[in-house]
Amino acid sequence: MSYPNSRLSVFSTSSHSSVDLQAVSPNRYPGANVPQHVATSRPLSSQSQTLVNRPLSQQGIIARPTTAPTLPSSARGAIARTTAIYERNLNKTRLAEVSSSALAFLFSEIIQYTQKRVSGINDLERRLNTLGYRVGSRLLEVMVWRAESSSKTPKREIRLLPALLWIHTPLWKSVFGKPADAIEKSVENDDEYMIIDNDPPVTRSISIPRDLSSLNCSAFTAGIVEAVLDGLAFPARVTAHSMPTDQFPLRTVILIKLDRSVVEREEALKT
Repeated sequence: MSYPNSRLSVFSTSSHSSVDLQAVSPNRYPGANVPQHVATSRPLSSQSQTLVNRPLSQQGIIARPTTAPTLPSSARGAIARTTAIYERNLNKTRLAEVSSSALAFLFSEIIQYTQKRVSGINDLERRLNTLGYRVGSRLLEVMVWRAESSSKTPKREIRLLPALLWIHTPLWKSVFGKPADAIEKSVENDDEYMIIDNDPPVTRSISIPRDLSSLNCSAFTAGIVEAVLDGLAFPARVTAHSMPTDQFPLRTVILIKLDRSVVEREEALKT
């Protein structure tokens, strides 16, 4: 019988070697097909007796001290003060800042990792949007928790415009360290709103080649906004579009296409 690869099996090499070779000898099972080198091996009991009777130095065994090494008192105190990340107070990290260079490096690595596993620009933007959606859902949860724990009268926005202003200022500042530059409503369509960022932090260190000139890495930001709107009961489709100007070459517009039910609800609340 052949055993599978040891990395794919629950049996290890050490468990196979611990089998009593006497138990599979031909004398015990006359009809068994046992390899010759197994049948002629000595019982483990005799081998262990021989090793026990020999000194440790002759067995090739080096005696090690049984006492555990001791740490300095300062090191023990540092280990005792270390707490798991899940045990930290969320309110204490509210004003914590992350290095912009670290964020740029992480985001560039995400794009390079994703780019190798997609078939085109649309697929790449879709995956970035999906990653942003996962971040946005968790971000909304922690921001709502902090607001409820720090305020005696927390409230949830049920109107569209206050919700968009909350995304424009508190949410944007929490993620990027600054509010968005503008928020506008479409003149042609009553279900479209735009959040404008003249200098998106996530794309400052991203250089796009000419063959991918239509790629907009702010699809990650669009996914964050879409997740927050869905969590606030304002379902929408959010996309990112590059609208560069001479003054702001990285200017990006986050286009929010609201679900028709949201527009109808807003009209009903006005009356």
